[in-house]
Amino acid sequence: MLTKNTIFAVMLLLIPVSVAAHFLEWSPVVVFVTAGLAIVPLAAFMGTATEEIAIVVGPNVGGLLNATFGNATELIIAFFALKAGLIGVVKATLTGSIISNMLLVLGFSVFLGGLRYKEQEFQPIAARLNASAMNLAVVAILIPTSVDYTSNGIMPLNMQNLSFAVAIVLIVVYALTLLFSMKTHSYLYEVGVVAGSDPEQELEGDIGEKVNLWFWVGVLVIVTLGVALESEFLVDSLEEATSQLGLNTLFTGVILLPIIGNAAEHTTAVIVAMKNKMDLAMSIALGSSLQIALFVAPVLVIVGRFIGQPMDLDFNPFELVAVVVSVLLANSISSDGRSNWLEGVLLLATYAILALAFYFHP
Repeated sequence: MLTKNTIFAVMLLLIPVSVAAHFLEWSPVVVFVTAGLAIVPLAAFMGTATEEIAIVVGPNVGGLLNATFGNATELIIAFFALKAGLIGVVKATLTGSIISNMLLVLGFSVFLGGLRYKEQEFQPIAARLNASAMNLAVVAILIPTSVDYTSNGIMPLNMQNLSFAVAIVLIVVYALTLLFSMKTHSYLYEVGVVAGSDPEQELEGDIGEKVNLWFWVGVLVIVTLGVALESEFLVDSLEEATSQLGLNTLFTGVILLPIIGNAAEHTTAVIVAMKNKMDLAMSIALGSSLQIALFVAPVLVIVGRFIGQPMDLDFNPFELVAVVVSVLLANSISSDGRSNWLEGVLLLATYAILALAFYFHP
């Protein structure tokens, strides 16, 4: 039987294919598809390396390491898109990552976990705290857009300055959430898994061998560079490939790119949910969305200012509608500390409707 890691190892063969496709100037569609698929196993091994290193360095540093590299793939892809001036794609990718985690990842986890267990329980306090922080994030991205649409035309520089100030506030809040979850109230976030360990290995009882720290540091450096290389290929071919495939920029950014960046996380969340570790599945889905909103988006706003690609938080109104709907539904389902397969269906159905809307959006 093929395991998740075996499948990801085989997918690494797509790396030389994508390199050849890029430098030999094959079809942009081939470059886009092979680079996108090559990112999936690299992101998975980045997560594994981070988890192994976290075992050695301890829960506090390990938690910070996991928090930093948790959405590194999305950050790298978005950075190259920002560098290329594809600001619309960057914004769509950010909102798409939130929507994907809230509806698709959580939906599959709740649905497939619910098929094996009639009702699953999880820690509602941590879920509610994440929900409250996500509400702040929604407000933060709603305000700049609201200012734009309720004024007679705010100057672009003023919008950039407003977004920069909001980004600073969000990063401060993100740092405080790390302090809260890893230090002052860490007991609320204990989900029954050894800090930093691979959830599959934890559940199968494979933990115990001594971790080779420098080996995993090397793996982390190599796969991070690999993700950066493949992200550059992906972004370079994005516009031509999506045009040939008949896809609009909004659909590509909101639906396709987040699935590529989150694929490894998707599988981990579903696997642990099917092992009746719903606490961990919730933590992965909701925590990842929170990190995108409070850390990745603000960092891109700040980086954009310094590389000459001004990025702001003035989003497409329909993207905001989709984010608000996703957050409200996910918060509603996670508030009681119990889940069942029908709630998973509701999340997945909402995601399907939004994906269709983005596909047909002009």
